[in-house]
Amino acid sequence: MLRLGRWRLAAVLDGTFAIDGGALFGTVPRALWEKHAVPDAHNRVRLAARCLLAIDDTARRRILVDVGLGEKGGAQRDGLGADRSAGGVEAALAAHGLTRADVTDVVLTHLQLDHAGGTTRRRADGTLELAFPNAAHHLQRRNWQWAHSPSDWDRGSFAEEDYAVLEHSGRLHLVEGDLELCPDLQLIVSDGHTVAQQLPRFAGGGTHLVYCGDVIPTRAHVNVPWVMASDLYPLTTVEEKKMLLAEALEEDGILFFEHDLEVAAVRLTEEEGHPAVREVVAL
Repeated sequence: MLRLGRWRLAAVLDGTFAIDGGALFGTVPRALWEKHAVPDAHNRVRLAARCLLAIDDTARRRILVDVGLGEKGGAQRDGLGADRSAGGVEAALAAHGLTRADVTDVVLTHLQLDHAGGTTRRRADGTLELAFPNAAHHLQRRNWQWAHSPSDWDRGSFAEEDYAVLEHSGRLHLVEGDLELCPDLQLIVSDGHTVAQQLPRFAGGGTHLVYCGDVIPTRAHVNVPWVMASDLYPLTTVEEKKMLLAEALEEDGILFFEHDLEVAAVRLTEEEGHPAVREVVAL
């Protein structure tokens, strides 16, 4: 685990999945992006569904950022070629001596299925229940509203069964705008990829770690113009990315990647005036 001020931080891998390389890299030519992500015969590249565990022992908080694809299966997940053979979030938490019931907070960056699919799971009788029954679930109100009435452009990215139970659970905490969720944990709102994605920023020791979500999904996307084809507002993503990169360079901060298959986190340097990966950070 990585110590950052009050926080102990660890990567938690739910599994992997595959998407079209063009969807991941947008207008970037394949001749460029395939140097960073090798496609299969169907032009798909494999990605991680990586969550972040943040523990504050003093406040007795065990926070999980995003919950991965989850274990429910179904046509949408099957279409992504989801692989959770390593045991998913449950096994990853167990490696740190925790169970689902120990999680006090779930911070959902947004409700697309590769980020929020694990919010619910099926009981033996087929009905749904919260996968983290004792956790407050923090989400931007605008993203909650968008997920219930998405556009034709991104409708296929949401699955209502992932968050239907939340509404009447008493565990849903809808927030609005940038805010400090608790000491040394800020939520930063992003509107480029989807409406009101929130990026957790953990501070400590004069620096920070930011969970980049779908703004910078992999280390290849540190390249500023490289944005996903699925972004609702790609020019907004570019500006949001510039801000995250500038702050990381100024504070020697850490970028945490949700979808990079091999690398969870990095620190940056500048090469010829552009941000570039300096070193991999283990956590």
